[in-house]
Amino acid sequence: MTHPIIKDLESRYTAKRYDASKKISQEDMKTLMDAIRLSASSINSQPWKFVVLESDAAKQRFHDTFANKFQFNQPHATSASHIILFAHKLQYSKADYEKVIDQGITDGRNKAEEKEQAFGAFAFVDLNTNDQGYNDEWTKSQTYIALGNALHILARLGIDSTTMEGIDSELINKEFAAELDGYECHVALAIGYHNPEEDYNAKLPKSRLSAKEVVITL
Repeated sequence: MTHPIIKDLESRYTAKRYDASKKISQEDMKTLMDAIRLSASSINSQPWKFVVLESDAAKQRFHDTFANKFQFNQPHATSASHIILFAHKLQYSKADYEKVIDQGITDGRNKAEEKEQAFGAFAFVDLNTNDQGYNDEWTKSQTYIALGNALHILARLGIDSTTMEGIDSELINKEFAAELDGYECHVALAIGYHNPEEDYNAKLPKSRLSAKEVVITL
């Protein structure tokens, strides 16, 4: 018997065309966003922000950021049910981590009297911070963990998706500057329900390298 996790991943693929008339339910969107928020990150840093584009106006703003390049992804901007901008912080600081520690105290994970000791984990941030104070390569990596988690959750919910690194980050970060508030978006996720007549990728068989090619057991 095939495990449900494997069934999820065998059914998941990158949608190439969406049916604009089909929308994701609010219940499924809440499940998805709760799951993304619960994603793992190094030292529980959570150096991310997720901007959900749901309204026609917001999606049109995203559509317009394809003015100069990557037009092959532009149709998803308005035909997908939602677009999620996955953004990361460029300079993750001790003040940012203090918010995580304080939330941990509220949630009962950390003890208030041990707050200073909790900052010990921040040493890992220092290891990934350059001389100019930037650690965006590290924060971006954490955001991709959340993206991977989202892809599986969407497969479980029966929702199609398209990961888009083919976006104009410069225009997106300018257009959505107020919402991103200093964070940067370098990858976006279109989600919805594919158009069975136009989505050629839906008809193709799943293809991956064999386990013996990529799994090494010692």
